[in-house]
Amino acid sequence: MRAFRFLVLLALACLGSPALAQNLDKFTVGGWSQPISEITNLLAEPDHGLFKARGIALDYVPGNGGGSAIQALLSGQADIAFTDPASFYLALDKGADLVAVYNIYPQNVFNVVAPKARGIRSVADLKGKRVGVYSLASGTRQHLLLLLAGAGLKESDVTVEVTGLLNFAPLIQGQVDATAATDTGLLVGRAKGLGEVDVIAVRDHLNLPSDIFVVTRKDYEARKPLLTRFLAAYRDSAAWMIAKPDEAARLAVTRAINGRDEAINREVIRLRNASSVSPTTAREGLGHFDPAILQQGADLFRSLGLVSRPLDMGQVVKSDLIPAREATP
Repeated sequence: MRAFRFLVLLALACLGSPALAQNLDKFTVGGWSQPISEITNLLAEPDHGLFKARGIALDYVPGNGGGSAIQALLSGQADIAFTDPASFYLALDKGADLVAVYNIYPQNVFNVVAPKARGIRSVADLKGKRVGVYSLASGTRQHLLLLLAGAGLKESDVTVEVTGLLNFAPLIQGQVDATAATDTGLLVGRAKGLGEVDVIAVRDHLNLPSDIFVVTRKDYEARKPLLTRFLAAYRDSAAWMIAKPDEAARLAVTRAINGRDEAINREVIRLRNASSVSPTTAREGLGHFDPAILQQGADLFRSLGLVSRPLDMGQVVKSDLIPAREATP
């Protein structure tokens, strides 16, 4: 009888404990950034539990640029890299066996920003100037190189300064003449007194996706069920943030390291939601690629000497793990 009572109590305890009642697969995202407001859909997992609903215990490893996200993946610290196509191309060129599985932000959000007094209105005007980047492993640097090469300039034609993620303070203080950033970075910079600026948008030169999810080919082949569940959960979370931006802005106040101002959170989330959709995603659903754009980017990187060999996107960009339709948030 005592043994029976113990088993009953154990069963009741299991029913009352999510950790015991449900076996979750730990899954780690290697990020390009610290836990900032634009990824609130990931940071709000303790609140909405969309990954847990798919049997996943979500973890996040902060990074310092798209290159560092790929390094976290290759070193085994992460199961998937939240990175940018430029960093993806460079890793492939160096021999990494990787596969892109989800188009996080189909719209390019990178730019180069300069105060109007600097007179930097075109890429050619950057010659001889000091330009800030988030880090040497970041998409800001890679997209700066893309812009420079398109204007016949090399990295050595400018002085690249590592200014960190919140890199508009050095620009405001005059430590650099221009800074490579993103649309959300520019939004925050303006809120902090950036003033009138000229903006050179990368999308006006090539609307390459801003961020993509990348895995090793080994994991792509061996862990398809788990990856499919993760991508379904991620798309649930992206759809949630698109449908409920005000709720996301409120949650970012406590979940994001830069989320104290709810009004700014709302604008950041609005921009990031806009970058998550495209004509392709309108037809096929969130996360789908336009392979032609990625191939165009790879070919351009090679023609500019940024990668040394041809890259066939048909071999490294896969959409078969993306869920067939978006879940209702």
